[in-house]
Amino acid sequence: MDKVNLVTLSDPQAPATEAYRALRMNLAFTSLDKPLETLVVSSPAPDETKSPVAANLAIVMAQAEQRVILVDVDLRRPRLHQLFGVSQEPGVTTVMLSQVADATALPLVDTPVPGLRLLPSGALPPNPAAIFASKKMQHLLTQLKAEADVVIFDAPPVTVAVDASAMAAQTDGLLLVVRAGHTRRDRIEQAKEMLAHSRVRLLGAVFTDASGGGLLTGY
Repeated sequence: MDKVNLVTLSDPQAPATEAYRALRMNLAFTSLDKPLETLVVSSPAPDETKSPVAANLAIVMAQAEQRVILVDVDLRRPRLHQLFGVSQEPGVTTVMLSQVADATALPLVDTPVPGLRLLPSGALPPNPAAIFASKKMQHLLTQLKAEADVVIFDAPPVTVAVDASAMAAQTDGLLLVVRAGHTRRDRIEQAKEMLAHSRVRLLGAVFTDASGGGLLTGY
């Protein structure tokens, strides 16, 4: 398990851990009328902090006694299996290629965090975009929602592929991860335009590598 990136597990008292708890609360307050059941975590451009944000957010939600499923739908550069030290297969693409009829048959992986389960990416497909447009993905989303209070999807960068927008359009919204001093402003604007075009609800932005080593959130 990657203790460096999973700070909410390795150092519960760290400022970054407190920032993730604040992020969880901020997301809860953005959806008082209808609690978030599904959300996508993505970034404007390739960014190695995107997946740790998704993972740490999932951890603090589970620690708050929610049933959480974390799903790796970055079918181009999956990373969640590495963060949690588990096998990449079976996973999302395994389900897409099978005739899984019910949620109990999903290849969910238990994590050291009570209440948090992981669905890795599975083998990488030749055409990831086709996965997100399929009826099977819609069915998988329904299955996952039946098994959890919150389902978090770690998706590819918004401006690199249509995958994130296509996935987020089927969920309650998208959280954009922006790396301070790294992500270009034009990429952020391009991502916002693409999300608006797809009618994706932008839940807010998380700024990583902010001064002080924590997170900054914007809504």
